Amino acid sequence: MPLTAAGELIDKLASRDDVLWPRDAWPAMKFDRPLGVGARGGHGPVRYFVEAYEPGQSIRFRFSAPRGFVGMHGFDVVEVAPGVSRLRHVLEMRVEGVARISWPLAFRWLHDALIEDALDCAEAHSQSPTDKQRQSWSRPVRVLRWAARYLR
Repeated sequence: MPLTAAGELIDKLASRDDVLWPRDAWPAMKFDRPLGVGARGGHGPVRYFVEAYEPGQSIRFRFSAPRGFVGMHGFDVVEVAPGVSRLRHVLEMRVEGVARISWPLAFRWLHDALIEDALDCAEAHSQSPTDKQRQSWSRPVRVLRWAARYLR
């Protein structure tokens, strides 16, 4: 996928035209205003604000919840060869307090599955619609998603 097309995936996050975030299977990413530095929002119980944004290149979100998530996550795109780019998710976080338990037991599994689905969306967007297929979730992810429906 060309760099500009991959960069558009970042730029369209949380918009009506978002094809990166797997909102059909996960809580939608939403913000209090259009994507830009200072926009506040998140997905499900995970809250953050846009700390840095370079359109077409990268975005960084600083965690504000759940309690004990200290750090950031984001996406960036780099050109690895002419017409070929790499979309990458970055997570730089430490956990404190109760998050020392909730991260390894639940959030990590769900986070990894959500990001794999997002990267599958990016890949599917760069291919013909007939090549599109989502990987199945691991047993821990299926159990946690099932439990989450009944704990709401």
